[in-house]
Amino acid sequence: MFDRAALLAACAAHGRVARVVITAVQGSAPREIGASMCVWETGQSGTIGGGALEYELAQNARRVTQDTTSRHALGPDLGQCCGGAVEVITEIYDLARVKALPEHLIARGPSATPLTIERILKEFRNQGITPHPQKIDGWFIEPVSPPDRALWIWGAGHVGRALVDVLHKVPGLALTWVDTARDRFPEYIPDGVTAIPTPDPARLALHTPTDADHLILTYSHEIDLALCHALLTHGFQSCGLIGSATKWARFRKRLTGLGHTSDEVTRITCPIGDPSIGKQPHMIAIGVAHRLLQTQSNLQTSAKVHA
Repeated sequence: MFDRAALLAACAAHGRVARVVITAVQGSAPREIGASMCVWETGQSGTIGGGALEYELAQNARRVTQDTTSRHALGPDLGQCCGGAVEVITEIYDLARVKALPEHLIARGPSATPLTIERILKEFRNQGITPHPQKIDGWFIEPVSPPDRALWIWGAGHVGRALVDVLHKVPGLALTWVDTARDRFPEYIPDGVTAIPTPDPARLALHTPTDADHLILTYSHEIDLALCHALLTHGFQSCGLIGSATKWARFRKRLTGLGHTSDEVTRITCPIGDPSIGKQPHMIAIGVAHRLLQTQSNLQTSAKVHA
C-alpha cells in the first residue's frame, strides 16, 4: 500500500524525497508489486528487496529531477541471483505534492484514464472494493495505507518496556509512551515511538484521541486508577489495565463510586494479555500484541462487510 503518512513525514524532515515503487514483476524477484522505498540526499527508508537493485535505484533516485519509469533484468543487468525482472516508477515529491494526493486510492499513468481504471475507481467509491497494487493499461494504481492505530502505553517499567519492544515492530501502530519522569524511560527509545514524561499522566489522558487504544501499567495503583477514571470520562477505543483479580475488584468498586456505570467500567479489560501464555513481561507483551492484531483484523473485516 501507498504509505502517505510516511512519505509526508519524510518530506517534512528532508524536503525533496524520491519514492521508488515496484509496478510489475516477471519471474523471480526479491519483492512484490507495490513494495517501495523513500530516498533523500542523506538516507532512505523502506526497501524494495536490498542488494544491487536497491543500491542502484537509490543512487539513481538522488540524481533524477522528474518522475521516471524503468525496467531491470536482475540477472543480466545487476548480477543478482534472482532470474526475473522488475519495472519501477521513481516519483519526486515535496510537501505540496504529497498533501495534494488522494486520501484513499492513487492512480497515475501517461495518458487519459483508461476505462479499466475508471471501473476500479468506481467500484471503490460505490462498493468499497479496495484493489491490490497493480499495473493496468499503462497505469499503476495503489490503495493508500490507513492511518496508524494510536496506542498509548502508560508506564515505562518492565512490562511497559517489553510492550514497546514487541509492539514498535508491529506495522500499523503509532505508539505513545508515557511516564512521570524522563529517567523512568530507557536511554534508547525505538524509532517511531513518542516518549512523553509528565508529572500528571491523568491530565494528559484527557487530551488523547478518543479513538485511541490504551494500556495502563504504571508503578502506582493510584496513577492507574486516575488514568482509568480520566479515560472513562474522556472516551477511548479500548483500554487494558494490568493487575490481579483483587486489584480489578477494588478498581471496579472505586470507579463506580466515582460515577461510572457498571457497563462503562467493564469496557476496561483486566488483566491484559493472555494469562495462559505466562506472566513474564515479554509473555504479557506477546499476548497483548496477539489481541490487538485480532481486534484490528475484526475491525477491518467489519468495515468491508458494511462498505
